[in-house]
Amino acid sequence: MPYKYELLYFCTESVLQVSAKKFRWCNLSNTEQRKCAELSKALQAVFPPTSKNSFIKLSCIKAYNTKDCIKKIRANKADAISLDAGDVYTATKLYDLTVVAKELYQEGGCLYSVAIVRDESLDIRRLRGKRSCHNGARRTAGWNIPLGFLLSRNYLPWHENQTVTEAVSSFFTASCAPGVGITFPNLCSLCQGQKSYIRDRNYFCETTDNEPYYGSEGAFSCLEQGRGDVAFLDNTALANINESEAAKYKLLCTDGTKANLSEFRQCNLGRGPGNAIVTRYNYRKITRKFLAVSQHLFGRNGKESSRFQLFSSAGFDGRNLLFQDATTKLQLLTDDADINLILGLDYIALLKGIGHEGSSLENSVVRWCCISEAEQSKCEEWALNVKSDPLVCVRVTSMSDCIEMIKRDEVDAASFDATHTYIAGNCGLVPVVTEYYGNCTTYGGKNGTAHFEAKVRPPVYAIAVVKKATRNVNIFNLAGRRSCHSHLFSPAGWLLLSKYTIKSDPNATDICNINKAYSNYFWKGCMPGAKGNLCKVCIGGQQPGTKSSKQRCVANHNELYYGNMGALLCLIGDRTGKSFGDVAFLEHHNLVENIESKNRWADGWTAEDFELLCPDGQRAPVTEWHRCNLGSIPANVVMTRPVIATKIYDFLMKSQEHFGADTNSEFQLFQSQKFAKSDLLFKDYTKCLSHATHLSYTSILGDEFYDLAESIFNCTDSEVLEFCTQDICNTFSESDI
Repeated sequence: MPYKYELLYFCTESVLQVSAKKFRWCNLSNTEQRKCAELSKALQAVFPPTSKNSFIKLSCIKAYNTKDCIKKIRANKADAISLDAGDVYTATKLYDLTVVAKELYQEGGCLYSVAIVRDESLDIRRLRGKRSCHNGARRTAGWNIPLGFLLSRNYLPWHENQTVTEAVSSFFTASCAPGVGITFPNLCSLCQGQKSYIRDRNYFCETTDNEPYYGSEGAFSCLEQGRGDVAFLDNTALANINESEAAKYKLLCTDGTKANLSEFRQCNLGRGPGNAIVTRYNYRKITRKFLAVSQHLFGRNGKESSRFQLFSSAGFDGRNLLFQDATTKLQLLTDDADINLILGLDYIALLKGIGHEGSSLENSVVRWCCISEAEQSKCEEWALNVKSDPLVCVRVTSMSDCIEMIKRDEVDAASFDATHTYIAGNCGLVPVVTEYYGNCTTYGGKNGTAHFEAKVRPPVYAIAVVKKATRNVNIFNLAGRRSCHSHLFSPAGWLLLSKYTIKSDPNATDICNINKAYSNYFWKGCMPGAKGNLCKVCIGGQQPGTKSSKQRCVANHNELYYGNMGALLCLIGDRTGKSFGDVAFLEHHNLVENIESKNRWADGWTAEDFELLCPDGQRAPVTEWHRCNLGSIPANVVMTRPVIATKIYDFLMKSQEHFGADTNSEFQLFQSQKFAKSDLLFKDYTKCLSHATHLSYTSILGDEFYDLAESIFNCTDSEVLEFCTQDICNTFSESDI
């Protein structure tokens, strides 16, 4: 559940009445030292030593870069600093520091990453060989988000056994990326800081204001002075560029177009968390009290803001000193504030993906998400046969769990139906490939892999199937009947079905939450993953004629009525004549084959024993699905986190080359018969995989399907969507001092 918080100014006497104690703020330059000293004087003026409310004495500690500050805080030589989110992650994960507050800006708790150029012939897709200016190595707006974007689109090549820094060094001819280190000199070659063999006097390419090109204003200066061709920085620096000067520059947009600097909300490379304040865990309460009182006195509307302004660097010959000048207020966090919510799961996954913890593509394991024992068995055979990157099979209980696990960076990929693709897209995942159900014409890709890119995808159709003997059933009188659905959220049996059932009923009063509406519409049914009467027809994983098991109504193959084949079996019913429905809602593919297969459930049944329900109230033979259907369904899509999309694509192309439909391999990627189930990992109807890393999930789904999903999920509960759409830019846990 998302947190609900309100911002408070801490102005109670209990906050002000704290015992005198030295508090040490870590600074990165002489200009920061001067501002810190002025803050110390202002505090002493408000709380003189003889005052009843004697306050903490502020000391200012000088360090030569951000890493030095982090180490000083850990070693109890300093107490706190405000850091970029990338450094916050390093400080908490590698140095055991804790986050006590977030900077908030006019845009909330996040900043936009933008790419600025002067030469309008450049675009985001063609930066190779150019000179780059970054606000800092491993910083959110100038490094992490831009590199994550370039990697996700495969604009930045990243080969195995490389670090991302090595890949960037090969990509740009020259750069200034303060803090990158000495291993790749060309990433510092544009920097202008003082060089010295004395560590404390060396400012060249360091994360300190003594490096002129450090920070977002510094990166812009690097571009402005003609040193670089493109500058990567955050949107706060744009406010300092006057209108006539701004007209000389353009933003690079993700679609290859350009925009004016004022359009950064629409034209940016992504949005990430802003700065946060870190300290040692045992010093968190003192740090929060210091920040609360300092903000109450010297914040934007502070009682003593005429004496000192906490969020302004005017008069100190610098910018963003102590805090970002764009800061509107500080939000104090509780002791139990989760770093995953402070920085966001997407951002943390990005940091891991680009090697922020020291890893790189040397760790080439692919973790595939499986939702049942049968899927895991197929996946493990895939892993035993695979000749490329190692494959690990991770088992969960539903496709919704897969989405959450991918977002948490606990698995890497899975193939999702169209509705789950909509959910995954809303959770920040991106397409890798789509399943393709027509004839494939492939051409050789790199490393000999087969590459196929479909311009038009053959549709799958949603159909409603009944037994031919039940002559009184048609599409207009399904209310009160027993229903069989593939699963909760299925495109055919949940989303498109709504147009012909609950949304077509003129007397319906509650059709917004369709889970509740379906429960009222049908007498009972089997919709694996649902609750209540829509589970009563389900039978779990037991043999026909036995009592239902604990697996009853689960949203995976452990429920025998799950999926396309499961909905058909639900319509047929078990051998006792119980546990069956009057109508099944499923997809058209392999329908005749499924009916006539020598399955113990379907013995004696032929395609002539069933009919389709048409939207006009008529019925038709099951072979006429092309004219008698409930609508077309977009293909299944393999989704993953953006930064590893290319890695997953390459892995799948190698697997398809060896185990695809046109190979003679004993293991077949798109077949499930040997595992006594259907549509495991991929639809059995799949002929090949079509390249999709360059596509958005919305374009794959199409306007009609996307709009229907949007209208339904706007008022239908979904725990996975609620989990995914927590807004780290506006919601955090706030402490009560």
